[in-house]
Amino acid sequence: MDCPGASASDGVASSPGIDIGANRRAQKWSTWELIGRAIWEALRGPTFRWVPRRMWGTRRTVLRIFGARIGRDVHICPTVRIAVPWNLDIQDEASVGDRAVLYSLGRITIGRGVTISQHAHLCAGTHDYLRSDMPLLKPPISIGDGAWVCADAFIGPGVNVGAYAIVGARAVVTKDVPENVVVAGNPARIVNVRPPVERHENIDFDSNVQ
Repeated sequence: MDCPGASASDGVASSPGIDIGANRRAQKWSTWELIGRAIWEALRGPTFRWVPRRMWGTRRTVLRIFGARIGRDVHICPTVRIAVPWNLDIQDEASVGDRAVLYSLGRITIGRGVTISQHAHLCAGTHDYLRSDMPLLKPPISIGDGAWVCADAFIGPGVNVGAYAIVGARAVVTKDVPENVVVAGNPARIVNVRPPVERHENIDFDSNVQ
């Protein structure tokens, strides 16, 4: 973690064998990555978050400038929190809802037509807890075409969600999800099979986030 925590002088003892000092001294990012992250944090307010909601194209352009691969007709709400934009690959017609977190320390790939609902958290970062210095790890996350990650769901590092799968609201996913299934709960388990997706002409498919 980048944020400072309590020290022994604060009256909180470190866990036996955990070398916090070594973790904080470790080089987690290159100089250019640190500069890029600083610029993104400084500019994401006026260039991304403060841009009116329906100006989807402006936010797509900003993310592309910062190195993200963003497809056609992608809708990303202004309150979405993105850690490292150049680690994002979001394909055509995908949508990311209000206050979702794309913690893209590692690469996050979001397939065509995917819906990431409000407050969902995709966490492509963790620590190796088997080592005393707990080094930062950046396992990638992949969300297959047509999948739906529902509100408040958590997708853990290294997880692949299959095409057309549904991750239920507030589910906690730490293992891969097969295609065309519905998972729910903590930990997430398969609870159903998703039936074939039908196209209904009276539904506006131009946007899955309004």
